[in-house]
Amino acid sequence: MAKPGNPIFRDIEAWSEKLLRRSSTQRGDLMLDAVRLLTGTTEFRNLFYYRLPRARFFKFLARPENTLHILTPDIGPGLFIQHGFATIISAESIGANCWINQQVSIGYTSSTGAPKIGDDVTINAGAKVLGDIVVGDNAKVGANAVVIKNVPSDCTVVGVPARIVRRAGLRVDEAL
Repeated sequence: MAKPGNPIFRDIEAWSEKLLRRSSTQRGDLMLDAVRLLTGTTEFRNLFYYRLPRARFFKFLARPENTLHILTPDIGPGLFIQHGFATIISAESIGANCWINQQVSIGYTSSTGAPKIGDDVTINAGAKVLGDIVVGDNAKVGANAVVIKNVPSDCTVVGVPARIVRRAGLRVDEAL
């Protein structure tokens, strides 16, 4: 399927934990989980074809989600895309174990650079993360938030424009 160092293996594990309800101690057969995910989850198919471009010949059997576009050159292992409908992922890089919901736009603003997304980041439904910015590790972007400035690690941001409402587990109200 792929070389052991390929992030697709961590992706299969992450998706199995979230969708097949397996804990990390209940590891199933990786190949069987991959088949289940490929046959039942269009968003996983998009990630699968992104990671393994030569596997695109499967597209006639297992069609990807046509409105989910993954254009990021560097994506860490464990990316999970829940309900990837109408989602554009065009960051400079995305760290490990990130979670992206539906109708999210991650990308450029005019001619400026694309966002850099850290590890363990959650980007909720309808959020826009735009421009040459950094979203720090363990950050959460709330539904429909518009993020055009750097987000520190361990923060939750919401609103238009986005504001910090939680920092290191404590409630705050700070501008970005």
